[in-house]
Amino acid sequence: MEQQPTPEPTALPKSRIKQAYLDYVLRKGTPPSSVFNLTRKLKLPEQEFYRHYASFDAIDREIWADFGREARATAAREPVWEQYGSREKLLGFYYTLLEILKRNRSYALQSLRRSLHRMPGLSPRVLDDFRQEFEHFVGEILRDGRRTEEVATRPLVQDQYPRAFWQQMLFVLGFFAKDDTLDFERTDAAVEKAVTLSFDLVGRNTLDSAVDFVRFLVGR
Repeated sequence: MEQQPTPEPTALPKSRIKQAYLDYVLRKGTPPSSVFNLTRKLKLPEQEFYRHYASFDAIDREIWADFGREARATAAREPVWEQYGSREKLLGFYYTLLEILKRNRSYALQSLRRSLHRMPGLSPRVLDDFRQEFEHFVGEILRDGRRTEEVATRPLVQDQYPRAFWQQMLFVLGFFAKDDTLDFERTDAAVEKAVTLSFDLVGRNTLDSAVDFVRFLVGR
């Protein structure tokens, strides 16, 4: 008797809602007018949406958090990842994230431009979950950097570094949103220069040597 092919499993409601929302934003350039209209097209009760998401903004936050998680996981699978220093790990993350954003450029650019226009100069709420996980990631690689002395130990300020690096991330995303060069070449260059500068600042420098010298003199 010929074996029948196994039917494809039906997508879960949360996945259907998320994909339908994404498709709508890509087609229209803006979120749906209401949750009711989106769920009606999916033939789902409106309450099914609220079982998974509080609002359309919550879907956007999840999508951006997914971008960050995919970038970290993909970068960490590189065979040389464990041999990288903190600077190389951050660069690897940025370049991987940019490749993901390029693959999803229509959505990424629309949501970024919409969010940056709504909250100029501030951290967009759509990036809240992405931000928390990014700052945790940066905190980890900077701690590794202090152990290897790639990053200077500065007890009074080092706890604020993840927040400072988040501002760097906002700069990169803003640059990406405005970049009209082929394959976002200027954004790639901006990332390299920004990361180089930031690690020059958090690494040991003349000021650290001067502080060490003063401590030596005081301790005599």
